[in-house]
Amino acid sequence: MPHRTWREAFATYASPAALALLLLGFAAGLPMVLVFSTLSVWLREAGVARETIGYASLIGLAYAFKWVWSPLLDQWRLPLLGRLGRRRSWLALSQLLVAAGLAAMALFDPQTHLAWLIAVAVLVAFASATQDIALDAYRLEIAENTQQAALAACYTTGYRVAMLLASAGALFVAEGFGSVGGSYLYPAWASTYLLFALLMLPGLLTTLWMPEPPVPQQTQQSAARYGLSHQLISVLVLIVLLISVPAMFTQLYHSGVDGVFSSRVTLLDLILDDRAFLRFTLYTLLTLLCLSSFGRRGLAPVLTPISDFIQRYRWQALVLLGLIATYRMSDTVMGVMANVFYIDLGFSKDQIASVSKLFGLVMTLLGAGVGGVLIARFGILPILFIGGLASAATNLLFAMLSGMGPNLQMLVFTISADNFSGGLATAAFVAYLSSLTNLQFSATQYALLSSIMLLLPRLMGGYSGVMVEKLGYADFFLVTALIGVPTLLLIGLQWGRERRQPLPAPATGESPPH
Repeated sequence: MPHRTWREAFATYASPAALALLLLGFAAGLPMVLVFSTLSVWLREAGVARETIGYASLIGLAYAFKWVWSPLLDQWRLPLLGRLGRRRSWLALSQLLVAAGLAAMALFDPQTHLAWLIAVAVLVAFASATQDIALDAYRLEIAENTQQAALAACYTTGYRVAMLLASAGALFVAEGFGSVGGSYLYPAWASTYLLFALLMLPGLLTTLWMPEPPVPQQTQQSAARYGLSHQLISVLVLIVLLISVPAMFTQLYHSGVDGVFSSRVTLLDLILDDRAFLRFTLYTLLTLLCLSSFGRRGLAPVLTPISDFIQRYRWQALVLLGLIATYRMSDTVMGVMANVFYIDLGFSKDQIASVSKLFGLVMTLLGAGVGGVLIARFGILPILFIGGLASAATNLLFAMLSGMGPNLQMLVFTISADNFSGGLATAAFVAYLSSLTNLQFSATQYALLSSIMLLLPRLMGGYSGVMVEKLGYADFFLVTALIGVPTLLLIGLQWGRERRQPLPAPATGESPPH
């Protein structure tokens, strides 16, 4: 792909699509916070126990598993609303459900109707996650690959502004309505959630105003090969499989099956008396049923987008998946312990909050914006490499800070550099993931790839505290920087290969990424 001029690179931000993604990003950021952190404050102020609030936070799992029902958005056109188009109809439905759900949450006081409040919050979370799926698919289909980073930067700007408004802003509004400190006032929180339900209106109007992506009708028809009943069955089978596989290994671990091998118990005794072994047997049968030919036919709506990805990239799919799974590992693993590190180093909570909110937010948005321009100017892979390198290298600044004590100027510089590189890397990564998807299955494939992106870093992040205890902060940050090296090698390998032989173009005729 020939490099564009700087004017052409900046032009993406002046397009109607950029304005649409900014407003839609705002609509996406509101509900996520209102059913998570802000809801936790409301519950605690109402006197709900911490344990219950912790369980309520599991509402956020809807966002982690949104890929389970993403095939519905690719393969089923909604009745009535379907006249708006494949993407806009799902966006309009999800936004209406989010607005109605937030308004419904205002009807239930957690002191008297906690279960109803949580149930409605779950529905809001699923509607919000569905909106995210539809938004990603819309962004993928409305512009070419090199414009994706700029559109993602606009989306991120709206999203972050909405998150700030729905967190700190919502607390300020609730306090302004009279719910202050120990004097809990239910009408204040009800009014706050009603107000934020109204703030979904700009996103809905944007959905009605913007054009449907110009995806060829033949592409849409080839994607919609399964009926609604088959798609719902696939979701059910997938949920059963996701539950039965980990449960099978858990029950096996807790069973006394080792006693059979040591001759302490017989197999008959195990079957008759060991309930964990019986549950293991049940989950094994469920797993085998899901993986049988009957189960695989039920999973076809989910398996088809996966097989399309593998057929297009063949052995390269392994390299691509390795790159995707490790790209954000360096800064994600480090980020788990970042706030703990600031506290241990001696910074006050006010200092951490002010620097993170001000410099962190501004530099993240600036990094995403710069990434969008650079990708439109030079292409995706060079900026993907720079973003990965910068994200790993800035971890060394944390190692330097660990030896300097509570130096506020160094904290500002470190957080600024880290968030700028994170914004740049995110913009490049979104553009790269977008370039790998087939428009026939854009919602499903992007949801799956973005889930793979989070899985390994989040798992490793769970051991970050253990790493700090054993290594100390300085060596921990050094290790997290070195974690980024394999990713850079994979990017270099892919970059060199694509210079010699571009990746296969999607079946829709899209040009391959460069």
